[in-house]
Amino acid sequence: MATPRLERIIVYPVKSLDPHAVERTTIRPDGGLAHDREFAVVDADGAYVNGKNEPRVHGLRSWFDPKAGRLTLRAGDGDPAAFDLEDRDGIERWLEAFFGRAVELRRDEAGGFPDDTTAAGPTVVGEATLEAVAGWFDGIDAAEMRRRLRPNLVVSGVEPFWEDRLYADRESTVAVRVGDCEFLGSNPCRRCAVPARDPETGEPTPGFRRRFVERRRATLPEWAEKTWFENGHYRLMANTFTPEATVGRQLRVGDEVEILGERPRPA
Repeated sequence: MATPRLERIIVYPVKSLDPHAVERTTIRPDGGLAHDREFAVVDADGAYVNGKNEPRVHGLRSWFDPKAGRLTLRAGDGDPAAFDLEDRDGIERWLEAFFGRAVELRRDEAGGFPDDTTAAGPTVVGEATLEAVAGWFDGIDAAEMRRRLRPNLVVSGVEPFWEDRLYADRESTVAVRVGDCEFLGSNPCRRCAVPARDPETGEPTPGFRRRFVERRRATLPEWAEKTWFENGHYRLMANTFTPEATVGRQLRVGDEVEILGERPRPA
């Protein structure tokens, strides 16, 4: 095998909207990546307006330019609308017209709005895993599977399901070094309804979850900690904790990746 390396860094500036690939990023105070889930759209009750509960999210395209401080949105094949990030009112009016209801755009630069608020570090998956899982389905390639699963860090030079080495039992974690950063693998990520939908149209892929579970069970590697799958096999990717010493450090595409061994689970 080649030396494991960080192949891609992907952040999702607005929770549930489009990915933004970067060549380098900084670890922010909560342990996540700079700009990842920095914004979130919520409804009048404060609940997320996301792909789990609002299928129309899939028809919304977004582009993020952190240097210019700009967010561009487009509904379907319509004309793009560019906004200064400080123009919160303008963005909210546009989103309210799109969703047909009152919404609010919230921002948290230090902590973001992670899916896992306990293990809030970046999610990790191997490039070979994306290729293997895409092979379970007709008409889905690794790039589309990456968009469905929405990882932060994609690692090359590893075997399929390598990321299943990044967690242990419920009392332990697995330390992994990525360049100058260290993360603690926590658990395999429980999946929701989003991976079962076409990321561009939101159309459900017939039989996706059933097929995923069947193939995940059949291909689960011997190095995976089986207790995490006692309640089902609809899990993939590794969630992580970020040690305090890693906060403020940088990750770069091309960084070497090395598993360091088990560590106690953070309190």
